[in-house]
Amino acid sequence: MTILSDRETAGEGPSDSTFDSLAPATGRVLASYPVDGPEQVHAAVARARAASSAWGALEFDERRRHLVAWRSLIARRVEEFAELVGAETGKPRDDAVLEILLTLDHLDWAAKNAKKVLGPHKVSSGSLAANHAATVEYPPLGVIGVIGPWNYPVFTPMGSLAYAIAAGNAVVFKPSEYTPGVGRWLADTFGEAVPAHKDVFVTITGLGDTGAALSTAAVDKLAFTGSSATGRKVMAACATNLTPVLMECGGKDALIVDEDADVEAAADAAVWGGMSNSGQTCVGTERIYVHVKRYEAFVDALTRKASDIVAGESYGAMTMPSQVDVV
Repeated sequence: MTILSDRETAGEGPSDSTFDSLAPATGRVLASYPVDGPEQVHAAVARARAASSAWGALEFDERRRHLVAWRSLIARRVEEFAELVGAETGKPRDDAVLEILLTLDHLDWAAKNAKKVLGPHKVSSGSLAANHAATVEYPPLGVIGVIGPWNYPVFTPMGSLAYAIAAGNAVVFKPSEYTPGVGRWLADTFGEAVPAHKDVFVTITGLGDTGAALSTAAVDKLAFTGSSATGRKVMAACATNLTPVLMECGGKDALIVDEDADVEAAADAAVWGGMSNSGQTCVGTERIYVHVKRYEAFVDALTRKASDIVAGESYGAMTMPSQVDVV
């Protein structure tokens, strides 16, 4: 199945090539998506820019109403969405559902709290201007670029998407090339829930060059989640236009089990932290430091709990073959 991009359905020029979204466990082609180049990326940013003025002019309560409608639509179709997330990432159904439910919390908090956090509020005018009143407020920036990851393709980018939109910005979202369908589904459902402002959320698809094009496009800020190596490239590209960036990159994650720890709870946390999402987690447990007095008991508990892990139920397929060596 070939999927038209948003800008193709809007009558803009098509990409010259496509790429396939594959089922991780079998390699089956799920769908084909356009490889958006600089021309399509700049057109997408222009569409979002045109939509941002009306969206940014709305009152916080109006944007909240629209975002709650989007959240409700996602909640009603959670099973459909979970099937897509699982198909593209290899997650078991329960993991996909959990990610979507956590995403709904993101969206709900952003919708309900944007006014409180960003709206006008009085501040002290200082002794030299005692006869003046002073307020602070945070106007929208305009268009925010978001480059999302493949391991949590809904929850993680929503940490930028929901808050940017709630603040009055438009967004151009480039999902991972491993999960393009998830990114397209989010944009499509936003347009369905908020048809009058559908271009506030525009999705582009493609490979690394598409993300690079977004980094050098006329966005007002860019949020990136991914590896440190790619993050450096994104920062360097954004620097050409002095575009502000928000970076969430990888690290090495340690669990510490101290002398007074609850060994059973610690072993539960270690197994979940190390093996959930097949170990493909930026905050997953990668190292464990155990107090010498609890070492034997902890290893026993960890071994016992790990023996209950079942492939295909407790965890799913690796999203891509290279992750086998990484994890």
